[in-house]
Amino acid sequence: MKISAQMTIMIASVFAIICYSVAFTGFSAIGEMSDPVQAADAKGFAWFWVFLGTVAVGLGAVSLWILRTESGSDDA
Repeated sequence: MKISAQMTIMIASVFAIICYSVAFTGFSAIGEMSDPVQAADAKGFAWFWVFLGTVAVGLGAVSLWILRTESGSDDA
């Protein structure tokens, strides 16, 4: 199955929004935890989702760059 560059950008955007919202939920729940081990685990979990969201943004940016460079080469 081939995915176009535009579709990759859209999928990466949606995935990044989902990842960052899960990370925000995780970070906001840390204040309610009384167990320091559980709070540390939740912080690690939230940072993992931030990492995934950043990877999605990076892949979307690469797809956008590929799309723009491909569009520019058609004019020549």
